Amino acid sequence: MELKFILESILFSAQQPLSPKDLRDLLAAAAEHGEGPDVRSFKKTSLDSITTALEELEREHTEKARSYRLVCVAGSWQFVSEPEYAPWIKALVGHRNRPGRLSQPALETLAIIAYRQPLTRAEVEQVRGVAVDSVLQTLLERGLIEQVGRADVPGRPITYGTTSVFLEYFGLKSLDDLPAADELRRLPMQKSENLLTVDAGLATAPPEQLQQPEPASSEQQTDTAQPQPSA
Repeated sequence: MELKFILESILFSAQQPLSPKDLRDLLAAAAEHGEGPDVRSFKKTSLDSITTALEELEREHTEKARSYRLVCVAGSWQFVSEPEYAPWIKALVGHRNRPGRLSQPALETLAIIAYRQPLTRAEVEQVRGVAVDSVLQTLLERGLIEQVGRADVPGRPITYGTTSVFLEYFGLKSLDDLPAADELRRLPMQKSENLLTVDAGLATAPPEQLQQPEPASSEQQTDTAQPQPSA
């Protein structure tokens, strides 16, 4: 009996995605209560063996081009139907309410966090050039981002990163599967040694409070340099 077919039968019957660790625990539980040497032989199956078997199954189902395939999303595996069969499946199970689509500002902010995390709110604003308070709140409420720590700068502002819900939303196995965005990754981000903190959630003050004074004109510099007449 092959491991991949055992895993296939489990995932085919499962009502939710399962991680390699979940599958390993199921194999161990079956060995504890099952009978026969075949069942007990899989009691100590390694995570690497399980992952290898799952990836082999994934390739096989893809090559056979069936109406369904095996996918890994956010580290867990499940069978999913191909998109072109959606009309018939919807007729069977009905339409499910899905969260509304993200706005363009929310997508832009989410992309910045995904590729450059962990980031403070001020660092996101530095890249986007606009305030992102309400957008961050929306992403937090949707569970797409979360607070992951605090930056090592004055004021200790909160840093943000993506969640497993983010991976599920975009159907990604891990962050390594994000499309290449070299330009976004190379975008310079200036970090001052003396960051002005005006809010516990900001690494720096808002842009309008950080405007540098206009440099003095040459005439002003000349006038400043002239000695004052003696009394």
